[in-house]
Amino acid sequence: MCRSIKTLRPPALPEEATGDEIRAAALQYVRKVSGFRTPAAHNREVFEQAVDAVAEATAELLAGLEVRGGARRAS
Repeated sequence: MCRSIKTLRPPALPEEATGDEIRAAALQYVRKVSGFRTPAAHNREVFEQAVDAVAEATAELLAGLEVRGGARRAS
């Protein structure tokens, strides 16, 4: 779907994803789904809320993933 979104878990990323990396992926996702690179003023709030929600869900997902052969990631 979004080819510019990179995998944020090991082994694709050698270290834990940063908040900035998670937010950048969330922003790319919301841009793709909404069809807007930059929302109009009347859509800015809902756009930012969506980015925050996707970033939070992504952080929870990454914290809960268990990479086979490895330990569960600490949150």
